[in-house]
Amino acid sequence: MKKEYFEPTQESGAALFKRNIGGEVVMLNLLRLRDVADYSNNPELSPESPISGKEAFKNYIDHTLPFLQRSGGELLLLGEGGKYFIGPSDEKWDLVMLVKQSSVQNFFSFASDPECMAGIGHRTAAIADSRLLPIVENAAAT
Repeated sequence: MKKEYFEPTQESGAALFKRNIGGEVVMLNLLRLRDVADYSNNPELSPESPISGKEAFKNYIDHTLPFLQRSGGELLLLGEGGKYFIGPSDEKWDLVMLVKQSSVQNFFSFASDPECMAGIGHRTAAIADSRLLPIVENAAAT
């Protein structure tokens, strides 16, 4: 059975801190969406009638973007995914998102802001599976 991923673990958070990233970080998000959003964990955010995972994720972006921008971050790209050109042929991602944050500390501040977290239920309702990869520019490659 294939494992799905929704949230970071304590271990993955500690590992990110241990990388001692000194500047900007770009978060590569790969997102697989539900056909119908599942608000069972956050009924207070549930719309009156069912919506798609894509619509629920748009609600999440609309809620979250001002907090991201206030924390020094920016949404670089939100694009439609698909099947890999190089990679497992049976795997696809509906959305690809690149989010740049000025620092890991600012990323964690943004991700733990209580007002921002009030809308996380839209993301939870939307996502069937996800991956999040922190990327740092490699000075040797530039």
